[in-house]
Amino acid sequence: MKKDKWYKVIHAYGKENRKVLLAFTLSIMIFIVVFYLYSLPLESVVYGASLSFTVFILIGVYDFYSYNKKHEIIQDSARDITVGLVKLPEATTLLEKDYQSLIGVLNENTSKLISQADSSRSNMIDYYTLWAHQIKTPITAMRILLQSEHLEGNKDLLSELFKIEQYVEMVLQYLRLEHISSDLQFREYNLDYLIRQSVKKYAQVFIQKKIKLEYNETSCTVLTDEKWLIFVIEQLLSNALKYTTKGKIAIYMDKNTEKTLVIEDTGIGIQEEDLPRVFDKGFTGYNGRTDKKSTGIGLYLCKQIINKLSHRMTISSQVNYGTKVMIDLSSVNTFIE
Repeated sequence: MKKDKWYKVIHAYGKENRKVLLAFTLSIMIFIVVFYLYSLPLESVVYGASLSFTVFILIGVYDFYSYNKKHEIIQDSARDITVGLVKLPEATTLLEKDYQSLIGVLNENTSKLISQADSSRSNMIDYYTLWAHQIKTPITAMRILLQSEHLEGNKDLLSELFKIEQYVEMVLQYLRLEHISSDLQFREYNLDYLIRQSVKKYAQVFIQKKIKLEYNETSCTVLTDEKWLIFVIEQLLSNALKYTTKGKIAIYMDKNTEKTLVIEDTGIGIQEEDLPRVFDKGFTGYNGRTDKKSTGIGLYLCKQIINKLSHRMTISSQVNYGTKVMIDLSSVNTFIE
């Protein structure tokens, strides 16, 4: 590897200085021809050529050393660079000064563009966060009105309103995801307590779709963040209910592992070729293309949150037989960057 590196540098140096090498070679040839035409002794020709060649070699070695040193400084700078301009080697020629000046201007313009983009993004996030919080007020008012009037069709309206609430909650969690680390509060929780909160929220959906819930108590304590883990469980239940038209949804602990929560449904399942990408942002797969309302954000959010909680999540599925999501809660690293 080191030989290849040196060969690359020497080859580049020779290529960049080929005009100088050509000029030196021609000078030596002229030197020899002139000595020959004046019939000077061969010893004088050899002596003069040797001196010239020695001086040329010494200058070349020093120049190559400076060239290689600059190359190494730039290589190190490229490895350490983030968003700011790193310290470049001292410019020794007019062209090098011009290039460094150009890089400085580009860096300054890039910094301004990044600052403007960050400011615009921050304003956009603030706006959507404010909107998501404000929209909750009319949603709550609508729910109270619908619940107070026992009219035919109100159940369907309440069901649709529930979906709107879930979408708003998903938007809020998506906006908070970038700064989730500052919001985490790790404590030991009774896992059944967290699961019951999620199940209770979707109880009406289970009844409406006539989906059976098979819940086996876990009797397990986990070190996690309550709010974020509940959100993940709710999203997984929402997905299971969305793609299950008949049968059941089971929640239980995997007997083969220490602390792995399993949420399994008897829904339409996921295509085998889609499984490796189900956690990718915006990926909807075959099911998403069938259901035009799919966003491809739910499982992406779940995966990101689970990673931040230092848990692990995997998924397996078979078309027409259902999907199984496994959340490993056994290993937690509470140091989050």
